[in-house]
Amino acid sequence: MLDPFLIVIVVLALAFDFINGFHDTANAIATSVLTKALTIPAAILMAAALNFAGAFVSEAVAGTIGKGIVDPVAVTHGVVMAALIGAITWNLITWYYGLPSSSSHALIGGLIGAAGLSQFKWVQENGTVSWRLHYGVFEAAGLEKTLIALFVSPLAGYIGGFFLMVLLLWLFRRATPWRLNHGFRYLQVVSAAFMAFSHGGNDAQKSMGIISMALLSGGFISSFHIPAWVKVACATAMALGTAFGGWRIIRTIGRNVMELKFIHGFAAETAAALVIQTATHIGAPISTTHVISSSIMGVGSSRRLSSVRWKIAANIVTAWIFTIPAAAALAMFSYWVMASLGCR
Repeated sequence: MLDPFLIVIVVLALAFDFINGFHDTANAIATSVLTKALTIPAAILMAAALNFAGAFVSEAVAGTIGKGIVDPVAVTHGVVMAALIGAITWNLITWYYGLPSSSSHALIGGLIGAAGLSQFKWVQENGTVSWRLHYGVFEAAGLEKTLIALFVSPLAGYIGGFFLMVLLLWLFRRATPWRLNHGFRYLQVVSAAFMAFSHGGNDAQKSMGIISMALLSGGFISSFHIPAWVKVACATAMALGTAFGGWRIIRTIGRNVMELKFIHGFAAETAAALVIQTATHIGAPISTTHVISSSIMGVGSSRRLSSVRWKIAANIVTAWIFTIPAAAALAMFSYWVMASLGCR
C-alpha cells in the first residue's frame, strides 16, 4: 500500500523539478535569445529536449543529494517534505522578483534546515528543560564537498568566461566584426545546446536524489539507487518546466548584466557548460544560475570592467548569499508546522 506522504513527496519533488526548469530556462537560452541567435520558440524547444536528455547522463549528483548531505537514518518523510516546501517557496519568491537565485542552494538549504530542526529535542536535566541538537545528522564529507562546489563554481565560471573570451579575441584578432559575429551566430547555437544538456545533467538529478531518499526512508527500496521511473518522471518534469520558460530571469541574466554579441554568448555558455560538466562528473550539485551569470560577468570584464552593470550583478550576488539561509528558515518553519500536526 502506497504511503500518502510518499505520494505528496513525489508530487512536491516533481513540482520542484518543474519550477527548476521554469526558473532556470534562462541559464541555457538567455544569451542566445537576447543576441537573436535563436528565436524564442526554437530556443525553448531545444532547451526542453536537451534538458530531458541530459537528465540521463549519470547518477552521481543524485547520490550526493540523496545520501551524501544528510544521514539517511535521520531522514523522515516530514524532513523531505519540509525541505521541498522551503526550496519551492524560495524559488517562487525569487522568480517573482526576477532574481536568478539558485535552485540548488534552495534545495540544500531546505535539507539542512529541515534535517537540523528535526534533530532538536526537548531535554530535561535537573529540572531544566532545554533544546539539544544531535550533530551527527549531517554527512560531513558530502556536505563539505557540496558547499565548496556551490561557492567555488561561480568563481570558476567567471575565470573561465574571462580567459575564454580573451583567447577568442586573440585567435580572431584579424577577423572583421561582421565576419566574427556571423560565424559565432551559429556557434552560439551549439554552445546553447551544450549548456542546456549540461543543465539537465546536473539539475534534474537533484529531485531524483530527493525522491530516492524518500523511497529508502519509507522502505520501498532496500538500498539507495535511482529507479528508472524516477529518472523519467524527473526528466519530464524539468523539460516541461523549461518549455514554459522564465523570461523575467532571462532579462536579468542577459540584457541587464551586459550587452551581448554572438561571440560573448558563445564564450559565456561554453565556459559555464564546461564547469557544470566537471561538477556533474564528480557528483557535485552546483548552481547553473550562478555559473552562467558569473561567466557572463567574466566575459564582460574581459572587455572592460565598466561593460558589466555591477549594480545588477551586486543584486544577484545578494540573492545568492541569502538563498541557503532563507530556504533553510522556510524549511524549518514548514517542518515545525508539520511536526505540530503530527507529521515528523
